[in-house]
Amino acid sequence: MGASGFQGNKLIFQIGITSNRKSATDYDSDMTRAKEMGIDAFALNIGIDPYTDTQLGYAYESAAKNGMKVFISFDFNWWNTGQASAIGAKVKQYASQPGQLKVDGKVFVSSFFGDGVDVGSIQSAAGVDIFFAPNFHPGQGKFESIQGALNWMAWPNDGNNKAPSPGHNVTVKQGDQSYLNSLAGKPYLAPASSWFSTHYGAEVSYSKNWIFPSDLLWYHRWCEILSLGPRFVEIITWNDYGESHYVGPLSSPHTDDGASKWAMDMPHNGWLEMAKPFITAFKAGEPTADKYVNEEKLIYWYRPTPKSLNCDSTDTTTTGNPNNSSGNFFRGRPNGWETMEDSIFVVTMLKSPAKLSVTSGNNSQDFEAMSGINAFSIPMGVGPQKFEASREAKVFLSGTSMKDIVDTCVCGIYNFNAYVGTIPSSSGIDSLQPDGLALLSQGLRAPCPTNTLV
Repeated sequence: MGASGFQGNKLIFQIGITSNRKSATDYDSDMTRAKEMGIDAFALNIGIDPYTDTQLGYAYESAAKNGMKVFISFDFNWWNTGQASAIGAKVKQYASQPGQLKVDGKVFVSSFFGDGVDVGSIQSAAGVDIFFAPNFHPGQGKFESIQGALNWMAWPNDGNNKAPSPGHNVTVKQGDQSYLNSLAGKPYLAPASSWFSTHYGAEVSYSKNWIFPSDLLWYHRWCEILSLGPRFVEIITWNDYGESHYVGPLSSPHTDDGASKWAMDMPHNGWLEMAKPFITAFKAGEPTADKYVNEEKLIYWYRPTPKSLNCDSTDTTTTGNPNNSSGNFFRGRPNGWETMEDSIFVVTMLKSPAKLSVTSGNNSQDFEAMSGINAFSIPMGVGPQKFEASREAKVFLSGTSMKDIVDTCVCGIYNFNAYVGTIPSSSGIDSLQPDGLALLSQGLRAPCPTNTLV
């Protein structure tokens, strides 16, 4: 980084600001882990909560202390497009902080939604040059007034914020092209995400219940990113447990909004480990990540139950009168459930070819895995999940997952979140902390044992 700010390809993480962090120290582990993985900055997603400035202060302080950068991303679920002056004033408030991300010598600012906001008024109120890269949408936002743009849709969809349906399938790659056309050469913040599943019922006011097909999305998207070569990538997200696309730790400090029912015992840390060589390759401008495999590993993931399992009698979404003002609530299985595969997914990270053996319940299959990074899948089977890699009949990686696939409704609910594991396993067990479990019983209609991984 020179005096004028970041110049090359940069990797950004979206992190939600929560109320329960007590000091800058509570951000330190997130900052250091992200930096270790090659992340350059955190996008601090903010609404208009009374704790926002306190938490921003902590995040900026921690970033500066740990050699990271941060920037504000305004969430227009809470801000509105008539608040351009207030948005600019908020940018000004933090622009001179040493932890502030600057690009091309300008203060970097982003958003979630925000089409129609007066960019000139934001710039004027900020009092400094800004590099505004909001989540404007092609055909809606004024792309001529911004320096770059973020595409939030990191998942295959139907073009209307739901899972694809027959005749309505917009790939993430097609979304890339739509943004590139609108940007006409301006920098693109390409999205990368691992998963999407949300399952809130009438127990909360923000009821929503749908999935986007994810399966091997995380692997395929990183391959697309290296081929596309955008200036920026934003990983969605570090800590959005509610939509299941977190790749940060479950233990990262946060308050429970009801997501603990499907996030508990479902760590995703392995996805970040899988991404590390891709991140290195992206920042180096390389077309593949194979040569950046420094440690041989297996990364695996799967849902905890088959999608045909019927949990209607106990699921949290099948009773009550939910708020469906958004149109995103569906009773029973999440909308789009049919688009998911009943499979076990494995990514091999190898320095030379090896045989991969996967056993899922009563299903077993062997694969010839080449050197570098490759992806495989086998049909899901109820029971233990076992993995091993061998060369010349000598096993050098092996392990059994701590989570079996079961044909019962754990906690009584439909859970379309993913369990992610690694071999060798990461040190320790990543668990939700008390604040992250506070609403676990809310809406439940069946017993729910807490933090069962051992």
